[in-house]
Amino acid sequence: MNDEEEVVLEITPSPMRRWMAILALALLGILMIKLAFGEMPDLWRLFFVLLGAGILWAAYRLRLATMDGLVLTRAGLRTISGRALVGVENVARVDRGALAFRPSNGFMVRLKRPGAAGWAPGLWWQIGRRLGVGGTLSGGQAKAMADLLADMVAEREEQGTDRD
Repeated sequence: MNDEEEVVLEITPSPMRRWMAILALALLGILMIKLAFGEMPDLWRLFFVLLGAGILWAAYRLRLATMDGLVLTRAGLRTISGRALVGVENVARVDRGALAFRPSNGFMVRLKRPGAAGWAPGLWWQIGRRLGVGGTLSGGQAKAMADLLADMVAEREEQGTDRD
């Protein structure tokens, strides 16, 4: 294994946060479907059944997605299952601030070049030049990962300016 593939930090969703999120979504989906069987017009009944089914699907996707985790290597950020999310050379900056548009207990990675859109509920999402990481992750572990990634980006930028 070369230095680029060396695991710097690996984090997985907190089991308590994971199951609380799945349970909350599942209960909300069941509640929506249950509401559909009350007295209401047929159009509203259909709306609540479809909404409940969509929420139950989201709970299922959350359960599957949070079986995975994130790995930070010298090369970049990827999932434990192997999906590459971003290379360090493509990171413009890492935002953890209170006003940053980011997932709960997580951080936002601004990219130099747009990446492929994707979503793993409770773990990460990516749209264009933004990668949000967090949700069911431990806040402390996510903060550590954000700090390490920011340090690696700063280190790579210093090395890049030294070569010029």
